[in-house]
Amino acid sequence: MAKSVGEELGFEISTHILRKFLKKLGYTWKRLRKSLKSNQNEVDYDIKLSELKHLLKMYNEGYIDLYFGDESSFNTEGYVPYGWQPRGKYIEITPAKSKSINVFGLMSAQNDLEAYSFTGTSNSKMIISFIDDFCKEIKKDTVIVLDNAPIHKSMEFKERINDWDTQGLKIFFLPKYSPHLNLIEVLWRMMKYKWIEYENIHNFNQLNETVNEILSNFGSKYTINFKEHKKEVSNIFF
Repeated sequence: MAKSVGEELGFEISTHILRKFLKKLGYTWKRLRKSLKSNQNEVDYDIKLSELKHLLKMYNEGYIDLYFGDESSFNTEGYVPYGWQPRGKYIEITPAKSKSINVFGLMSAQNDLEAYSFTGTSNSKMIISFIDDFCKEIKKDTVIVLDNAPIHKSMEFKERINDWDTQGLKIFFLPKYSPHLNLIEVLWRMMKYKWIEYENIHNFNQLNETVNEILSNFGSKYTINFKEHKKEVSNIFF
């Protein structure tokens, strides 16, 4: 980088000088953040964002229930989280091949969670059955917020939307490439990076018990203060 800047300026500049100059301008050396923003359709995004804001307003005023839905997968193979470790020492995790535990979750901003765990591949038929089950328990008009995953946009799934609508359950699709608008993404991160102690998990059964223990006790033993995650989600939630 120093070489290319020097060529632009017409004289040689060292990396050390360039670093000092950038610091004076307020730049810091840090990990680049992944973002899908460049892939978004700006018009579609603005329309959907406005609609989501309206849903949040109705939810906050008590007119509807609002749940954020998504799938996530947990396994013991190749996943190495960050953790507090003694200086100069490392907590070692032995990678072990295992089945994956898949979870379909429906979570509200008030830490209310309906979760369905299973092994095997996620598909539209399975997600439909979970939503059918959830639909039996709704107490008022309810909206589920989903991303645009193929299993949420299949013909089989779309054919059920009108049926759910007659039962008081609507499906709202987020704009494409907008994971920051789905609050349940915070839950998956908390589970993978904070609540699951991978150094104490040595097989699939232990992982399965841990995942289901967290899901069963979410809202009481495990809670999320979403205001502490402003960098990870949209500011429309605050």
